[in-house]
Amino acid sequence: RIRPQLAKEKIEGCHICTYVMPGEPQVFLGKDKAFTYDHVFDMDSQQEAIYTQCTEKLIEGCFEGYNATIFAYGQTGSGKTYTMGTGFDVNIGEDELGIIPRAVNHLFKGIEERRQAATEQGRPVPEFKINAQFLELYNEEVLDLFDSTREMEGRKQRSNIKIHEDASGGIYTVGVTTRTVTSATEMLQCLKLGALSRTTASTQMNVQSSRSHAIFTIHLCQVRVCSPDNDDNVTDNRLANNSEINEFETLTAKFHFVDLAGSERLKRTGATGDRAKEGISINCGLLALGNVISALGDRSKRSTHVPYRDSKLTRLLQDSLGGNSQTMMIACISPSDRDFMETLNTLKYANRARNIKNKVVVNQDKASQQISALRTEIARLQMELMEYRTGKRMVGEDGMEGINDLVHENSMLQTENNNLRVRVKAMQETIDAQRARLTHILSDQANQALAKAGEGSEEIGNMIQNYIKEIEELRAKLLESEAVSENLRKTLSRASTRSSLYGGPSSFSSALLAPEKEASDVIEMAKKDLEKLKKKEKKKKKRYGMGFVAFCCKEPEKRVLMSVCCHGEGEASDHEEVEDADGEEEDSDMAGDETSDESDSEELEEKENVQADLANITCEIAIKQKLIDELENSQRRLHTLKQQYEQKLMMLQNKIKDTQLERDKVLHNMGSVESGTEEKAKRIKVEYERKLSSMNKELQKLQSAQKEHARLLKNQSQYEKQLKKLQMDVNEMKKTKVVLMRQMKEQQERNRATECRRNREIASLKKDQRRHQLKQMEAQKRQQELILRRKNEEVTALRRQVRPVSGKVSRKVSLPEEPPHRATPGRMHTSGASPSNGARYLRMGSTYLSRTARAKWQTLERRVTDIIMQRMTISNMETDMNRLLKQREELTRRRERVSRKREKVAVEGADADRSLASLNEELESLSANIDYINDSIADCQANIMQMEEAKEEGDTVDVTAVISSCNLSEARFLLDHLITMAINKGLQASQKDSQLKVMEGRLKQTEINSATQNQLLFHMLKEKAEINPELDALLGSALQGGKRQRVDAALSMSSTIAFFNHHFPHHMATFKFCSTLASDLMKLCGESRPRGKARRRTTTQMELLYASSGDLSCESPTGDFSAPLLPLSDRLEGPADMQGHALGQTPDREQTASPSLLSCRVCCRGVINPVTAPKNSRGAKLQCVYVAEGHTKPVLCVDATDDLLFTGSKDRTCKVWNLVTGQEIMSLADHPSSVVSVRYKYTSSLVFTVSTAYIKVWDIRDSAKCIRTLTSSGQVGSGDVCSSARSLSIPPGESQINQIALNPSGTFLYAAAGNAVRMWDLRKFVSTGKLTGHLGPVMCLTVDKLGNGQDVVLTGSKDHHIKMFEVAEGAQGSISSSHTFDPAHQDGVESLAVHRDVFYSGSRDYYIKKWDLAGKQLLQSVSTQADWVSALGVVPGSPMLLSGCRGGLLRLWHADSLAPLGEVRGHDSPINGLATNSSQLFTASDDRTVKIWEAKGSLEEGVH
Repeated sequence: RIRPQLAKEKIEGCHICTYVMPGEPQVFLGKDKAFTYDHVFDMDSQQEAIYTQCTEKLIEGCFEGYNATIFAYGQTGSGKTYTMGTGFDVNIGEDELGIIPRAVNHLFKGIEERRQAATEQGRPVPEFKINAQFLELYNEEVLDLFDSTREMEGRKQRSNIKIHEDASGGIYTVGVTTRTVTSATEMLQCLKLGALSRTTASTQMNVQSSRSHAIFTIHLCQVRVCSPDNDDNVTDNRLANNSEINEFETLTAKFHFVDLAGSERLKRTGATGDRAKEGISINCGLLALGNVISALGDRSKRSTHVPYRDSKLTRLLQDSLGGNSQTMMIACISPSDRDFMETLNTLKYANRARNIKNKVVVNQDKASQQISALRTEIARLQMELMEYRTGKRMVGEDGMEGINDLVHENSMLQTENNNLRVRVKAMQETIDAQRARLTHILSDQANQALAKAGEGSEEIGNMIQNYIKEIEELRAKLLESEAVSENLRKTLSRASTRSSLYGGPSSFSSALLAPEKEASDVIEMAKKDLEKLKKKEKKKKKRYGMGFVAFCCKEPEKRVLMSVCCHGEGEASDHEEVEDADGEEEDSDMAGDETSDESDSEELEEKENVQADLANITCEIAIKQKLIDELENSQRRLHTLKQQYEQKLMMLQNKIKDTQLERDKVLHNMGSVESGTEEKAKRIKVEYERKLSSMNKELQKLQSAQKEHARLLKNQSQYEKQLKKLQMDVNEMKKTKVVLMRQMKEQQERNRATECRRNREIASLKKDQRRHQLKQMEAQKRQQELILRRKNEEVTALRRQVRPVSGKVSRKVSLPEEPPHRATPGRMHTSGASPSNGARYLRMGSTYLSRTARAKWQTLERRVTDIIMQRMTISNMETDMNRLLKQREELTRRRERVSRKREKVAVEGADADRSLASLNEELESLSANIDYINDSIADCQANIMQMEEAKEEGDTVDVTAVISSCNLSEARFLLDHLITMAINKGLQASQKDSQLKVMEGRLKQTEINSATQNQLLFHMLKEKAEINPELDALLGSALQGGKRQRVDAALSMSSTIAFFNHHFPHHMATFKFCSTLASDLMKLCGESRPRGKARRRTTTQMELLYASSGDLSCESPTGDFSAPLLPLSDRLEGPADMQGHALGQTPDREQTASPSLLSCRVCCRGVINPVTAPKNSRGAKLQCVYVAEGHTKPVLCVDATDDLLFTGSKDRTCKVWNLVTGQEIMSLADHPSSVVSVRYKYTSSLVFTVSTAYIKVWDIRDSAKCIRTLTSSGQVGSGDVCSSARSLSIPPGESQINQIALNPSGTFLYAAAGNAVRMWDLRKFVSTGKLTGHLGPVMCLTVDKLGNGQDVVLTGSKDHHIKMFEVAEGAQGSISSSHTFDPAHQDGVESLAVHRDVFYSGSRDYYIKKWDLAGKQLLQSVSTQADWVSALGVVPGSPMLLSGCRGGLLRLWHADSLAPLGEVRGHDSPINGLATNSSQLFTASDDRTVKIWEAKGSLEEGVH
């Protein structure tokens, strides 16, 4: 939930850094970092919506017996108490009620609804009992807010409340006041009472801040009638209704409402004393809660221990976090960018909590649980019984349960039936449509025919259409009837064909009843034999096991059985052929069994053959059983057919009798009646002839039926023969089965004996093997003892050799060779013989420790270093963001003041136009500054998010996995090194702390001295101000601006001194301390030096800054001022010029030094000495005028301004020289190795030095302190993070940095690290990306700026290529080159120099090439024919190019034509670097010196 912005935040200009995606539960922080949750509520969300979507379901779940928890988490002042509703306000409205009051009202409303529903339905009314508890966790003590006897001072005493855990893992408390409530009003009164007793206090971030965690718990117990489940059987419900016994169940639920105290930072809350202790306790509890959430939510840590007992807060919420509870976490955040880091941490916290999955169960008493379990079991058994009854479930012969195949077949047929039904329906609709269409066509044709005949009319047409429609319907019915008749005829023919096997009803004489009786007797005998066979088979199965069952259902037998079931006896002959074939196979198998061998493979084959034969017999028995069943069915059908024919025969006999009677009657009538007419006689004759013919036909049908019956009786006799044959086959099979069972029993006995024999052989072999292994291990032990004895002798001999050496010498020899992390604390303080023991232990450790242990230690060390660098970088970014926020707050206040002032001026109207214009301009500048700071804050937040993502993505090394994979020796190795590392880091930290305290003391002393000298200066200037009114006015303005920043004071001081020096030069001896005072002020203020000109009439600020660094010569007793060391360009112009400038400079001898600088002069300091020009060099175009000496090893790099010189050397130092005084100012030391590159940023007085993979950033305004350390991989460290000990190795993941360069505006730094160039934004000290594309290490680079403001970076590499990169403002990520210059050099590129629209490159191939920067093409190439071109530079003020090589020669070239102008021996050793300022050139060499050169004469004279 995002709270609205406060009025204070809006006044201070805080921006909103959160954004909620409409319609999605997603919140964006910063620019593009998204977090997804179950619900997201924006600033305009209401309390009602939050309760409805989050809490309502949990209250309903409590009525069903489920536990629930809601807790609010967030920083101080983010709205947790308001959301939960634990902070009661008198003026709060109904719509602003929090979660707890709404939940209480909902709870009692639900109770009333359930009671009313039970009364309406005639059921017993459920009973409810509600208890409430209110706990407070203050300074890790559990306090009872319902305890009215507790005093306010009792908070500091220990609480008597205990926390326990029951058998099921639930948490309960002992000693807590529990209040039983019956209404919502009573519950809210209890809540209000506890909330007023809660500890709150005021901080800078919140006026009424909760200083403790509060847990409000509601216990709900209800007794209700068991509701019948939908899955119960109908009979169960009927029994329950008949018995009229109501079963009751008891449900309990526990609802926690947790209002956590806000996480806070002491520097933001401004808490001190008790408030600070409370904040520390709050953060400790929230840290433990975060660790529990991480352990539960992180999938990789789910198997680890969950630290519930680290805090009482997590212990109280144990079952809520990872147990039986539905838990809802509400993360309350602030939308202001001022709280960006707190918001980010809260969202990450909630994201981890979202991964936790709890498993909840209903809280019932034991009786209710047992009743519920029994109900579930009864329902399951009833369902299973129903499946057995319906045939869905069945038990196989092996006793295993399974689903009947008929169920699957039935479901398939039903599906097919449904599909066919749908298809028939669709076809019927199609037929109807076609019939209607046909009727319409035919009626049209008939109407047309009638129309042609002239007889057509509408009535006739309608009648014709109706007739045609009726005809078509009758035709369709006729076709359907014919199809049904055809199907019935086919069915009748199949039935008559099938019944032919059982005989036909042609005659039912007594002679034919005997075969029928005989057939029934045969069937009875076959059934009895089959029953006996089945009993024997079951006995054999029980006796010999079920090994052959698996062979009883092979595919061929299944097919035979299915064919018998489907087709009946018609295929009996085919089955007999199959049986005969099987019988032949059985005979062949038996013959094979008799001649088989006794080997293992043959025994297995024999066993398989016997089992297969037994399976065949069993299957044939099943087939015979099926045939007998078919015979019985046929017999029953025959009996039914016989009865039908007998009835028909009786009917025909009766008809014959009726006919005979009718004949007699006719004859009698003929005799009695007189002769009638002839016509009547004919009619009677015809009638009788017709009857006679019909009877004849019927007689023929009966005769054919008699023949059919005779044929069926004949077939029945054949089938009886078949049945006898089958019975004989069954008897033979019984005999065969007995034989096979006997063989199987014998085979099992043989197998059992063989297995016993093999087990005995295996046991003896194992015993022999163990004896052999024991002998081997004893021999190995003896060998190891021998080796150990030999090693002990060698160690003893080594001790005797080492003993004469003194402890100091041995320490010098042994200790420095080991790296710092190898020494243990005990070894650092040994003396005498102990160093030799330490060396021995180190040597033994390095010999015997495995490589894997060292690799794991390196992995852990690297991971620890990475984490430290990442956290330091994020901390630095956070510090920058806080600084920007303070600046914005200050500018906002200032803008408000200016705005009010403008309104006041507009009202007064006096001289309003001019004042309003100036105020409007000031307002615009302030608004622009605020916008710029807002952009910087947004960029800083984006960088923090980027670092967080990089930290998450880069967390590939799982420290826990490394530690868990260690064995005991590796764990000891890691523990030893971790202890050593901890001691070393602790020692370094204590040293830094002591240095910090010393520096703080010096700073205080300097401030005291400065204040004293300030007062003295103003007193003395007041005396002189009485004489000069200008000085008086200047002093008055200085006094008015005394409340401004120190920079303004220092500037006014320096301007006052300059004014006094100009107007009162004869009084300078009186103010000999003024320069030191101004210098100290400038150092404290951190004022940067503007670039000065070559000549000045007054003392510059840089000279004042470094005035105390001059030569500490003795003061002249006469007070005379000697000429100071002038700028180098002024020195060579003669004594007259020096006298002209003598009064414009501050005397160097008279300057005093601060104590900090005095302590630095104990070591040897360098000096810049003038060089006397040789007589024969008057015509030389380039002359060496000074040489700087002071380094103890070769000088590798150089950089210069008009006033300062910077040199880096192999002695691991970078020296800063004052070109005005000719003295070394300071030495920047403690580099891990040689300083290979140095650059100076004059706008902020920052010096960048490169050593191995590190770039150190020095602030030379304040005692030369290293403020940042940048690495080649893009990490940023605060202060000096690299080791001061000498180290040539490069850390893993880093690269050697060869050179650095600043862009012309000084905002970006480019570092050539490995094959790429790393970009750094110096405004934020963050890495923005890389320039990639080279295949070899980048050896040199230079930076220029295009007209559109883009940086142009030129790089030269060992891969012989020169590439150009165009870097736009704000570019990030990996940038590829925009152009590669061709043709490439023949060897690695060593130096680059830019001059206007061209640039020059020098290489190891002895060539210098000139390139067009705009056209991107080669203009000229020239060979030096001497050595590598290691340095290039353009002579200031002249179009000449200067090159230096490894031989120490300096060559001059024409900048346009590259024509050689001459050469000079610059150094006796290789030239490593070359730099220029506005008037001089500087060359650094291996001879440990830096020479300063000047060009003499004009270029035209040298050319002509």
